[in-house]
Amino acid sequence: MKFKFDEMLERHGKDAIAVDGLGTVPGMSPDKPKEGFDAIPMWVADMNFATAPSIQDAIIERVKHPAFGYFAPTDEYFNAIINWHKDRKNVNDIKPCHIGYENGVLGGVISALNVFCSKGDKVLVHSPTYIGFTMSLVNNGYNIIHSELIKDENGNWVMDYEDMEKKIVDEKISATIMCNPHNPTGRVWTKDELKKAVDIFEKHNVKIVSDEIWSDILLNGSVQTPTQQVSPYAHENTVALYAPSKTFNLAGLVGSYHIIYNEYLRNRILKESSLPHYNDMNVLSMHALIGAYSKTGNEWTDELKEVISKNVNYAYDFIKDNFKGVSLSKPEGTYMLFLDFEEYCKEKNVDVGEILKKGWDVGVAYQDGRPFNGKYSIRMNLALPFEKVKEALDRLKKYVIL
Repeated sequence: MKFKFDEMLERHGKDAIAVDGLGTVPGMSPDKPKEGFDAIPMWVADMNFATAPSIQDAIIERVKHPAFGYFAPTDEYFNAIINWHKDRKNVNDIKPCHIGYENGVLGGVISALNVFCSKGDKVLVHSPTYIGFTMSLVNNGYNIIHSELIKDENGNWVMDYEDMEKKIVDEKISATIMCNPHNPTGRVWTKDELKKAVDIFEKHNVKIVSDEIWSDILLNGSVQTPTQQVSPYAHENTVALYAPSKTFNLAGLVGSYHIIYNEYLRNRILKESSLPHYNDMNVLSMHALIGAYSKTGNEWTDELKEVISKNVNYAYDFIKDNFKGVSLSKPEGTYMLFLDFEEYCKEKNVDVGEILKKGWDVGVAYQDGRPFNGKYSIRMNLALPFEKVKEALDRLKKYVIL
């Protein structure tokens, strides 16, 4: 491979919660391992890979100029986004006016809901649920109505359309959050699945907020359809949110963006996000995006997809073969596994918290899945060198899941 995905970065002392945050946030972060074990970071949703070199090159080149005053996004910034979506997502109708900066996807979610809803309104969200949605909606006075994803005959997570429509009607819901691809399950919704959901939303005039931050990390040949592209209604009634942060490990730089085609909605959401005077781009974040959405960034992303696919395939097979009572669906996108320990816990008469702790003690720093509405679940980040993934699973087999 052209890029270094087989080396474990030394991240200690380099502003990384994933390694320096162990044992610092009770109820959130894994405990530090016992003596004799090093920590394998598998919880925070960032990657243990060096980012695309074009990003560092772009930032370094800008830093050479010794002034960092007020600025406006450049044509190069907008063109980078437009070309990225055209080349990688086959979307050909984005114009600069459709693109708006967001300090973060979750901030964009709240700005959109503040336009679509009134405080105290109910919002439809699929469950298992990304914890960031839960915290953001609750903190901003919205009530979450969960529609549970269900397993089909092949064990894949699917939407329960009947349940979705019933709750939209019964709870008088006017807005929904789609997660496309879905976090934490890793489903990449097909165009037909999205169309069926959007048809329900159109029938009941439900506005859509689509979190598509994971849309570049597609596994084993999976293809993601942007929500806005499935129908005319979706095109004009969806706020789509993106960022290079998940794809390129740039969360610490901050910098997301929305795509909104409908001029009326766009103007209202831009106004809403401007009110606290916080939603302004960092000049280095802009240049990071330009470096990410480049020829080198494209090549790097293609290799990343291969690396993550290999890790996911190995982990899925290993868990199926070795961990009796643990079930999972193979993710089609993201680099996360969402493991279900219900059968194991009941057979062994243990709590999932005990399994978490035993893993943490031997350095497998995976994440509690219960805040994601998985009663018996553990969430595991596989964005590590392949040998580290193997080592973590071997430790679980030897010391934890017996």
